[in-house]
Amino acid sequence: MLAGAEGRHATTVRRLSPGERVDLTDGSGTAAECVVAAARPGQLELTVLARRSWPAPAPRLTVVQAIPKGDRGELAVETMTEVGVDVVVPWAAERCVAVWRGERAARGAAKWRSAALQAAKQSRRYWFPEVTDLAATAAVADRVRDASLALVLDPEAADPLMTLASAAGPAGDIVLVVGPEGGISPAEHDVLAQAGAKGARLGPTVLRASSAGAVAAALVMTAVRRWA
Repeated sequence: MLAGAEGRHATTVRRLSPGERVDLTDGSGTAAECVVAAARPGQLELTVLARRSWPAPAPRLTVVQAIPKGDRGELAVETMTEVGVDVVVPWAAERCVAVWRGERAARGAAKWRSAALQAAKQSRRYWFPEVTDLAATAAVADRVRDASLALVLDPEAADPLMTLASAAGPAGDIVLVVGPEGGISPAEHDVLAQAGAKGARLGPTVLRASSAGAVAAALVMTAVRRWA
């Protein structure tokens, strides 16, 4: 039986009817392939045809996303989720125009998580992404130290992103750091470099902070053959 918010969406928005296929997932790699046996307002009766499990994607990709202005943060999370990013870390970078403090930080993280959940369902992911709480630069540096490869997007960097990403192994964590519209401060660059991050040039043009993460993630996925 599928009820609650998902049941209402299935019956009133998607208007699923008996005989149609439905896949259910727990967001942690397990899914049930089902067919609709009966449909009532807000409820579906499902017959399970098969159960399947998918291994966690590797290498795992984390994007540290400096907080963009307005609703661009939700847009960034949505597109990164569709691409396949595994972890999104909201970052309180020095030059962020938007500032999350107190209750605003909790609301902002909740909006990002909601955007990730909806995008994961739309893109039919079996592993849903994690959206962490707001991180300061020191916490970002800790993630960089623990990563097998950490790259900071920098339009002035000498090395192309694809060249650096191609050197990544098949396991471990890759961390991409996306700065704010005003760029990453020199002090932040120093902290991340000391932690082991390398500067990476995304391409010949400069993208918005809200779109750079998704484009960079797609290139990394290609380089490590997760999109092969």
